[in-house]
Parts: sequence; C-alpha cells; structure tokens
Amino acid sequence: MYALLKPEHRLVRQLAREFAEKEVKPLAATLDEEERFPVETIPKLFKYGFFGAAYPESEGGEGGDSLAYVIALEEISKVCATTGVIYSVQAGLGMGLFAKYGTPEQKEKYQKGAFTDKLVCFALTEPGVGTDASNVQTVAVKDGDDYILNGTKMFITTAGQAEWYIIIAVTDRAKKNNGMTAFIVHKDAPGFSVGKHEKKMGIRGSATCELILKNVRVSKDDILGKEGQGLKMALASLDSGRMGIATQALGIAQGAIDETIRYVKERKQFGKRISQFQNTQFKLAELQTKVDAGRMLVWRCAMLKDAGLPYGKEAAMAKLYNSDVANLVTRECVQLSGGYGYTREYPMERMMRDAKITEIYEGTSEAQKMVISRAIGVK
Repeated sequence: MYALLKPEHRLVRQLAREFAEKEVKPLAATLDEEERFPVETIPKLFKYGFFGAAYPESEGGEGGDSLAYVIALEEISKVCATTGVIYSVQAGLGMGLFAKYGTPEQKEKYQKGAFTDKLVCFALTEPGVGTDASNVQTVAVKDGDDYILNGTKMFITTAGQAEWYIIIAVTDRAKKNNGMTAFIVHKDAPGFSVGKHEKKMGIRGSATCELILKNVRVSKDDILGKEGQGLKMALASLDSGRMGIATQALGIAQGAIDETIRYVKERKQFGKRISQFQNTQFKLAELQTKVDAGRMLVWRCAMLKDAGLPYGKEAAMAKLYNSDVANLVTRECVQLSGGYGYTREYPMERMMRDAKITEIYEGTSEAQKMVISRAIGVK
C-alpha cells in the first residue's frame, strides 16, 4: 500500500514515524496515567512543522497536502491517541477555519501564530447541544461595533491550553440556522473562563473542558467568515474533522495490532509462541485486512479534498468504519494478550479505552449514518 505513495509522502511517513517513536511514545502511558496535557510534545510538533503539513508555504505551512497530514496523524495516533486528537483539532479544525474563512488581517494575526506556537480550538458543543448543532444557546448581542457573548460550551478539546477560541453563537434567532456566527475569542478576554475539566475514560491527556462566557466583548473585526454563516461553517468544518478522527481511529487500530504482534511473538504457551497458533494468525490477518481497508477510506477523503472535490459522504464513511474497526481491533488485541493485555503494563488496554470516543466525537456513528444515507438518496 505504501509503495503507491509519492516519494514526498513516504518521506512524511518516515519522519512522522521517527518523531512518534522518539518523542511521543515514551510519554503516552504517563500522560494517560496522570491525565496530563503533553506540554513537552506540542512545542516540538510546532517546531518540526507538523501542524502546517497540509497548508501552502505562502500561508506559513509546509507546502504539503491533506494526504501528508493524514499520514502523519496516523503515525502519531498509533502510539498516543491523546496527541493525535490535539494534532487533529489544531491542524484540521482550527487552522482549517482560518485558512478557508479568515480575512487577510485575521490570517496575519491568528493563522500565522497557529503555524508557529499558538494552539486554536473550536467550540460548538454545549450542555444541551450535541448532534443537534442547530440548538446552540450561546448568544452574541450587537453593541455598537462589538458583540457581547454569553453562554457555556462543553467537551471542548484543547480548552485551557489554546490561545484562541472559535466560538459559535446565535446572532439572530429568528433566522434559525442562518442566524449563527463564528467569533474569535482570546483566552484572556474579560469574562471568558475555562470551567470544569472532564475526567474521561480515554484520551485522558487531552484537555477537555467547559468554557464560560459572561459578557465577553468581541470586536466585529473578530467575526470569522460572515455574520449568519457560523453553523454552515461549523458543519462544513466537520468534514475535515471527521477525516481527522477517522485517521486517529485508524492509528489506534494499527498501533494495537503492532503491539499485539510484538507480544504474541514473545509470549509462550504450551511450549509454543502464541504467534504460532493458527487462531492467532487468522485473527490478526482478519484485523489487519479491516485496518488496511480503513486506510483506503481515509486516503480517498484526503485525495478528494486535495482535488477540491466534495468529500462529506466519504468522510462520514471513513469515520463510521474506522471508529467501529478501532473498537473491534483493540478489544480483540486485549483478548489475544490475555491477562497482560488487561493491565497497564501493556498499551492495549489504553488503546481500547481511547478507541471508544472515536464513535462519539465529531458526530456519533448514528450521525454518520444519517449523513451517508442522505448522500446516497435515502430520505
């Protein structure tokens, strides 16, 4: 499969794999155990240009493409899903919105920093707003040349660590879905604060927090895109986000297989290596086949995006399939590893916990089925 890649993409894979093994993997278990943000790793992701992998050099990126991005994201997610989701949110959602909708002034002020040392996060979800994104309750009331924002967001990835927050708020409720707007809010804006830090089952090192906005004043110059287009922008950005989470799930699954192969080739039972039993061989063959199929779904998304073609259905398919595969693969890998697989001495149990969220965020599996069924004309 990798032989089909261009030399530049094979180089990206090699560099990302080396970075993941050297810089990311040694910290993965500690980040999970301590539920700690990877403060050591993120500056290095900036330094080596990973966040700019899919963006042109003219904007401050590395001149690569979406395929380069998903290749790098898979390698990182193989060893640490926490770092993978931080990478995905920054490079896919946050920077993608600036790149597509930002004014030249906003790109200079915000996007430039997002390539070098500033984290960005995207805030749509609220306590009562999950799959139904049209039910946003955070409001923005016009006050002269400014807007006053009030509301609460929750389950926001990288919250508390980001410099800039893209907040979706209602500016005209009468216009319903056309009455929401995206605002750029700085972490130190008066009235803006980070609330509860969620204690999670998996990806425990990623900061997932509540955001509280109390009379936060935002200039009209910090509207991202046009007023009233916030929900449209948010939903469009989810295509990129779903491609990213599909890739994270792919990485988790491949990482679990890789670790399990190492284990079964060392562990002996009944005088034989576990890898010599046909059941083990056939099970891993089945799992690897599913993972390879999932990789093709992800690469198809990336290639469509790079060609400037719609890829919403394909992104939903990739996320639906790969999140299911990640959960299946990690459970089976724990089973193949026996009692040791259930302990924290080996990474398979962490990968199993990390895999579950891929069926939930960036749209649940049920939401992906809705997107796919509409796209194929089933209404």
